[in-house]
Amino acid sequence: MPPSNTTGSFVGGGVPLSVPFDGPGDYFIFIFQIVFATSTVLVAGPVVVTILATRALRLQNRFVFMLSTSICDTLVGFSVYYLGLFDVYEGYPPRSGTYNILPSLLGVNILTFMFAQFDRYLAVCHPYVYSRFISRKLVVGVNVYCWLYNIAHLVVRNLLPPSKASQLYVSSIIVLQIIVVTKVVMTIKLYVVARVQVDREPPGAEKESKKESLRILIFVVVSFLVLWGPSFVNIIIRFGSGGGLTFRNEATNAFAIMARFNAVCTPSVYVWGSPALREALVRTVWGRVCPRCRRK
Repeated sequence: MPPSNTTGSFVGGGVPLSVPFDGPGDYFIFIFQIVFATSTVLVAGPVVVTILATRALRLQNRFVFMLSTSICDTLVGFSVYYLGLFDVYEGYPPRSGTYNILPSLLGVNILTFMFAQFDRYLAVCHPYVYSRFISRKLVVGVNVYCWLYNIAHLVVRNLLPPSKASQLYVSSIIVLQIIVVTKVVMTIKLYVVARVQVDREPPGAEKESKKESLRILIFVVVSFLVLWGPSFVNIIIRFGSGGGLTFRNEATNAFAIMARFNAVCTPSVYVWGSPALREALVRTVWGRVCPRCRRK
């Protein structure tokens, strides 16, 4: 059981702050959490607004996946203002927790990325099947399912007795392992097979669009696995052997911070890898905030 942060500063007699401010390290952690949360909201939020405001982007299936993950990333950014600034522990037993509502946001992206990989694989390697069966309504439905599945899982887990909830959590970890393995296999398959398939196509806008979407997806999935991997391994060790590392709270949990860093990394890759999104972002958001950016 993690030690309670009884030395933290209390706010209005409620939840204490995440650090006791006894040294420079505490100030660094607190300031880092503020900067991290603000950066995530300012990066992911405009991506959400841009896709919603740009019809040409909304009509493309790949941007529907980007919209779903960016909404999730924006919520993760807002969640850091609580998880990172206050003494919160979402493990067992929880302390000032959110019933795992905020940490479960990462689960939405895990499922969404997996379905996005299948989407890009079919679009590149089986274009006839893709154009015939994969409609925009189906893609929207898949993204809605990712959210509903996580919400349903969270509700059931919070309604069950602690012993049953723990068993459900272990089962979800096993399912998560299967999903992660699937993501790794699909990433390799996309890189090898889809790259050859795209090179065979004649030059044109469609070929460049497929290359762009593949490049973005592979970068996003690889960064997601790298940043989330340490937390995943630590969870397996803790539930498998009783070892692993424990932390005082979410603000000092290095593995959780790495996992949440996906929330700023993923939309940044979207903007970097998609000229269409970048131009729409400048025109829709940053061009209005800073007219000089639009002129450039």
